Amino acid sequence: MKVLLDTHTFLWWNMDDPQLSPAARALIADGRNEIFLSAASAWEISIKHARGRLELPEPPVTYVPSRMRHYHFRALPVEVHHTLHVNTLPDLHRDPFDRLLIAQAQLEDLSLVSGDEEVHRYDVKVIW
Repeated sequence: MKVLLDTHTFLWWNMDDPQLSPAARALIADGRNEIFLSAASAWEISIKHARGRLELPEPPVTYVPSRMRHYHFRALPVEVHHTLHVNTLPDLHRDPFDRLLIAQAQLEDLSLVSGDEEVHRYDVKVIW
């Protein structure tokens, strides 16, 4: 299965946070799945860390790539067609990062691993 991690899912997985659902935990742990992290999530992590809203054990510039390598997560670049597809989404969620992840999941035929209830309102397969 090919899946895209929501930003909080990536962080909770790496911090072994109990808020991560058992289904999400099992899916990520299963080595047969292809796990993607969007460049948009790396950007969101960088912004939150810079503003003091996210504590990490090391700076994002080393933390995110090292965690991705450790777990064999694949990078999903943000392409122009992803950003333009956001315009076609119903205005149900105000978070621009989540809207971009939804667009990427739709266009790349990925399931989105997210506990965000607002994401479930879109035409995208969500696993939680």
